[in-house]
Amino acid sequence: MKTGSLPVIDIDLPRLPDQPDDVPWPTDDWPTGDPVDAKRRKLAKVVDLAFEGEPPAVLGPTRALLVVQHGRIVVERYGPGIMNDFTGIREPDGPDTTLISWSMAKSILQVAIGIATRDHDLHLDSRAPVPEWDDHDDPRHGITWHHLLHMASGLSWMEEYTTDRGSDVISMLFGDGKGDMAAYAASFPLAARPGTQFLYSSGTTNILARALQHVLGLEGDPDGMSAWLRDGVFAPLGMASATPEFDDAGTWVASSYVYATARDFARFGLLALRGGCWDGSQIVDRSWIDSARRPIKLPTGHANRYGSHWWVHDETLGAFAAHGYEGQRILCVPARDLVVVRLGKTPLTPAEHDRDPNPVDKYLDKIVACFPE
Repeated sequence: MKTGSLPVIDIDLPRLPDQPDDVPWPTDDWPTGDPVDAKRRKLAKVVDLAFEGEPPAVLGPTRALLVVQHGRIVVERYGPGIMNDFTGIREPDGPDTTLISWSMAKSILQVAIGIATRDHDLHLDSRAPVPEWDDHDDPRHGITWHHLLHMASGLSWMEEYTTDRGSDVISMLFGDGKGDMAAYAASFPLAARPGTQFLYSSGTTNILARALQHVLGLEGDPDGMSAWLRDGVFAPLGMASATPEFDDAGTWVASSYVYATARDFARFGLLALRGGCWDGSQIVDRSWIDSARRPIKLPTGHANRYGSHWWVHDETLGAFAAHGYEGQRILCVPARDLVVVRLGKTPLTPAEHDRDPNPVDKYLDKIVACFPE
């Protein structure tokens, strides 16, 4: 199968489960319950692993862990919080604590683009509207939406999270590129022909975010884009806490910045697990969610495979996830009807996505194993 980008692995995707008829959608309040047919004693011990020990578990500090089974919250636990620099008081985390998404925002952008494709002239195999590449003689001129969504633009980029080896992402977020992150990322030259190599890049995502705002007529308009995200993505799900952040050029920093509660991140995960459906409304097409969880072929050595701005974990269970720096996760497991949200601060090496096994994903596998088929 070809999509105009890297080859997509043609697998049978496990069916995405429907919301049980007797479980209300959590638009206003989350229904809760006990785990069904779970290995409860084992589950309790695994949950403890994320919060106990010196230092706190192998994961480092976990600030929130939430498990949704069959549309109900069955596990919800929060950490001790962080010290307030002004009051000197430790403020414990809880259901109302908003935490950073880091790169989980990339998956939110993917859903936002899917919503936009229904109402706007946005064709994935057409070139992305990037003014830096307008010249037909520019070798980057033909980079498409698909190339960008699959992290196969061919643009040079160093996605390092430390400064000792050089880091394009740190320069973009905090250095020379922070004023106009999309322009900074779009200035990079090609290192490979578009559509031929996978290279994970936060710069690519911010190019996509600006391109989306261009299509929506909201380029350079943070207030307008915030309103569009609220009305089109967040409000229908009840994600009242979700707050995107923008750079000085007015572009949503979709590589890194959405703040929300664990419950609201779980709402987003449930939307994906339900195939884009929410309480009788198709927020985004089911086929769009399927494209997110269908993996492309990656070079050997990657612990997980990549779909379309989502990571693909497991073919048998159909698990796919939004990943964020330092172990932020929204894991969707269709075969078990589970959403698992983990937020915290796990110390990871720069190439965190290539670690095999990644300690966060290894831990989440233990959670999933407590829920037999």
